[in-house]
Amino acid sequence: MSIDRVHASGSSDRTPTTDYDGFAEAYAAETESSLLNGYYARPAILDLAGDVAGRRVLDVGCGAGPLFEALRDRGADVTGIDPSAKMLELAGRRLGDGAALLQADLNDPLPFPDDAFDDAVACLVLHYLEDWTAPLAELRRVLVPGGRLIAAVNHPFIYKVAYPDRDYFATHEYAEEYTFSGQSAVLKLWHRPLPAITGAFTEAGFRIAVVSEPRPAPGAHERFPDEVKTPDSAFLCFLFFVLEAA
Repeated sequence: MSIDRVHASGSSDRTPTTDYDGFAEAYAAETESSLLNGYYARPAILDLAGDVAGRRVLDVGCGAGPLFEALRDRGADVTGIDPSAKMLELAGRRLGDGAALLQADLNDPLPFPDDAFDDAVACLVLHYLEDWTAPLAELRRVLVPGGRLIAAVNHPFIYKVAYPDRDYFATHEYAEEYTFSGQSAVLKLWHRPLPAITGAFTEAGFRIAVVSEPRPAPGAHERFPDEVKTPDSAFLCFLFFVLEAA
């Protein structure tokens, strides 16, 4: 894949982090049109979101703003939140002064009233969190009844492929080293088995409407022929959900 990933547990003396400030620019440049982000995660989220014209959408972990921009271009009224001040600075440059961008962390109460949004998107965000209880409760609170949370997380099966000797059914922390545009970072992540993922969603008051393992977007084969061997090739990397607020 276009992002170099190395299993870091036991192979790096650097402290794993979830703070993107130190490598925000490198991350934004690398993931703008990478296979996993530009031709897989973001297109899949947009496909699941469908027609968002006129809908109030919260972009959770908006980063430098590529998904925010795509949703806005489709007519959504978008608000973006991210814990990284540097990411929000990059998003502001991309989106302009009028963009609704706030520094906020899912581990804290969200700065919005009840029923503030029709949809929320959380693309590659939740697997950084140890406890999903309060974050999912907050996302449910700010969504209108019947609103949607569209989420993508690391596919739990891929964790077992990468770490065959570890306990798939345990929820636990691990670390991986990534290289973004030549800059390396060791990220702290949380593995959850599928029952823990789905159970957390339903316990928070969501109904699971869609579970998706999509193919990469059109053009991926031409852009990344070594990874996507044919135009209809598929691979597992992330797991996608559409959740409806009960």
